[in-house]
Amino acid sequence: MSVPLPPVPHPQETDGAPELLTLGAADEPCLRADAARNRAKLLDAAARLIAEHGVAGVTMEAVAAAANVGKGTVFRRFGDRTGLLTALLDHSERKFQAAFLTGPPPLGPGAPPVERLRAFGCALLRRTVAELELELAAEPSPDRRYVVPPRRVLHSHVALLLRQAAPDADTELLAHALMGQLSPSLVHHLTRQCRMPVERLEASWVDLVDRVTRTEPRG
Repeated sequence: MSVPLPPVPHPQETDGAPELLTLGAADEPCLRADAARNRAKLLDAAARLIAEHGVAGVTMEAVAAAANVGKGTVFRRFGDRTGLLTALLDHSERKFQAAFLTGPPPLGPGAPPVERLRAFGCALLRRTVAELELELAAEPSPDRRYVVPPRRVLHSHVALLLRQAAPDADTELLAHALMGQLSPSLVHHLTRQCRMPVERLEASWVDLVDRVTRTEPRG
């Protein structure tokens, strides 16, 4: 005999446009002009190091040398290497959040929830593949992985669309299950170690969404 699922708390809804949650630069608008220039200088140096040597070449010492500043300056601005790499991802995170929160459909509002779920996963897969080394290096520790603001935004978005498409499901947990297929570590394993093309991952995501929401496959 089936047992009714416990009620899942719904996120609070606010009026107006959704607020974009960033990875690590929430204080950016408050920076003094000179501090903002120094931050941009450090991030430019880190980006050059990634382009030349890959993510492995980005250390606090190397960034300080490339930007011609003291190592302490880099540590004070970003805290540690993870903080630095996280800041590099911030611009990409802002763009992606804007696309699925306020951009055109089917990724943004205006399309049916299942179509938005399909588009969301495919877009996130493409973004992850493009930034894979950086995303892996900036992956939060296990005790923070599911509570950092960007992760909560992505999970809440998937849970919201699931609640619209499959209102009888435990969408809170189901969203975690779906997000697992989009994790950078799994994408790394599938694309780099198993040599799977990203098109196969996208097709699998669409199939998973359709099965979870009991939607007929697209013709």
